[in-house]
Amino acid sequence: MISNIRHTNLVELIDYCVEDSHRALVYEYLENNSLASVLLGSRSKHIALDWPTRAAVCLGTTSAIAFLHYEAVPHIVHRDIKASNILLDGNFHPKIGDFGLAKLFPDNVTHVSTRVAGAFGYLALEYALLGQLTKKADVYSFGVLLLEIISGKSSSKAAFGVEFMLLLEWTWKLKEEDRLLDIVDPELSQYPKEEVL
Repeated sequence: MISNIRHTNLVELIDYCVEDSHRALVYEYLENNSLASVLLGSRSKHIALDWPTRAAVCLGTTSAIAFLHYEAVPHIVHRDIKASNILLDGNFHPKIGDFGLAKLFPDNVTHVSTRVAGAFGYLALEYALLGQLTKKADVYSFGVLLLEIISGKSSSKAAFGVEFMLLLEWTWKLKEEDRLLDIVDPELSQYPKEEVL
């Protein structure tokens, strides 16, 4: 079912093969790897992304999530929106990949009770604690992804200055101290403050 879904910001399944107990999937090639390796990875894989490129990644990812939630039939909740599942083509256009945890939602269903799955640091609290999955779980994960894109820091890293806290906690602390722009990646020399906020 998911193999029939097409959108410019979703990784395209080209073909598959099933032979006895062996299975293989062939996806389109995306030469710039994942957002995690480009933005958050080691120095050898790291590429400095300017604000227009980061903003385009945000908009493309948003478009794909909206498509999955409202246009795909049946609706789909990805359940694993994170930097390593956002793949980048030669022009750094984003494509969501890895639908291994995705759940299908018929039109009349607003939530399902399910085993909690997804990446630490990206899980919405109500989903992590209660196992009640809604589209909001992807929206929360996307919000965490936005913080990573703006800050250039991983949500799972837990050290900011001398304090031990996660990216989300650090962001709230900066907001309370009216220093929210301190979250912006130092590599971003020019960016429109109103867009970042």
